[in-house]
Amino acid sequence: MAEEKVRFQMRISPETDKIIKSAMPLANCKSQNEFVEKALLHYCSCLQSESAAAVLAPSLVSALKDTVHDSEYHICRMLFKVAVELNIMMNIAAAKTNVTPEILDGLRAKCVKEVSKTNGNISFKDAVKYQNYID
Repeated sequence: MAEEKVRFQMRISPETDKIIKSAMPLANCKSQNEFVEKALLHYCSCLQSESAAAVLAPSLVSALKDTVHDSEYHICRMLFKVAVELNIMMNIAAAKTNVTPEILDGLRAKCVKEVSKTNGNISFKDAVKYQNYID
């Protein structure tokens, strides 16, 4: 027994009709009715869904999740390596300088302000200028 359908009358512009007819093969639809029904269901699910994942193909969602996970993993690995190298440099600098805790606290406060002000865009050249009182 065939599925019962509800009759739904609608009028569209000739341009929309041409667009539908040219897109039907792309959507794997054999009739305009099938195409419009698929399009309406897709549009309704977009409106009702709270996340884009409900509308996207599961394989695309999986691929996006994998890409984000891989990116997070690589960023974490690189940040760890940078932290190790920075720790090495700080220990070498601390061994070769006579910086008091008071000077260090003042420098830390100054550096926090500078990094915040420049959104992390700092350079060694600027540090040299500051340390040598050059404007």
